Amino acid sequence: MSYRIKSAIYWLLALVITLSAAMYQRMTGPSYPIRGKAKINGIEVRYKFITTAVTGEDAGISIRANDSEMGARLLYQRYRMDTVWTIQEMGRDGDFLLGSIPGQPPAGKMAYRVLVIHDGRETELYKEPIVIRFKGSVPLYILLPHIILIFLAMLFSVRTGIEALIWGKKVLRLTQLTVILLLLGGMIMGPVVQKYSFGAFWTGWPFGDDLTDNKTLVAFIFWVIAWIMFKRNINRRGWVIAASLILLAVYLIPHSLLGSELDYSTGEVVTGNH
Repeated sequence: MSYRIKSAIYWLLALVITLSAAMYQRMTGPSYPIRGKAKINGIEVRYKFITTAVTGEDAGISIRANDSEMGARLLYQRYRMDTVWTIQEMGRDGDFLLGSIPGQPPAGKMAYRVLVIHDGRETELYKEPIVIRFKGSVPLYILLPHIILIFLAMLFSVRTGIEALIWGKKVLRLTQLTVILLLLGGMIMGPVVQKYSFGAFWTGWPFGDDLTDNKTLVAFIFWVIAWIMFKRNINRRGWVIAASLILLAVYLIPHSLLGSELDYSTGEVVTGNH
């Protein structure tokens, strides 16, 4: 088998691993919508509860219930604030029941519940309050490069790890490209996206406990160390493999977990689990 065919196979393997990790991260993150359906008195109700919204805009909440006799109430309150739930009767538009949650400042969180009403009985669709976080709008010309660069950094990281495992000849070049992509996508574009979203460039160590910032920093440091160690001695491929595995592990941590959150009691944006 020629080198080109082998290289194509290795790139394809790296792509599959990267896409799988990206899908896992997206689906397990706190910003992923909550989808489901329920049977209420024999009537199927479908829902998709959003968990992220744009600052300055009301967050639309909807459920699908094609029985005209069915109604619903939307209850919401500020997250972590022991206040009375605001109750809103959801209006009907065709097969859908619609409600909205007032827009919040960047990093502001609201908890909400949806109660379906049929034959005089109320049924809560989801077992616990859903949390929605508001964030500033990020321009596409900022967000798209960030996403592409981070994805390429992960792709090249996996491919570099494979190259180190097979004792390939392009480990140093691939390592350099991985470091550059991670620098651009994670350490430069990442803070810019953070600034647009929550008003601060960096909320990780030593200024805060933002998990996304901290995990990116850890991965970047390990890749820089791996680059230095391998450049000094090409037999130190273990550093490159370790850096590749560390970035993969970091990538599997749900995005935005323990991220920025507005403390309504003080008006300050905090990070981590406070």
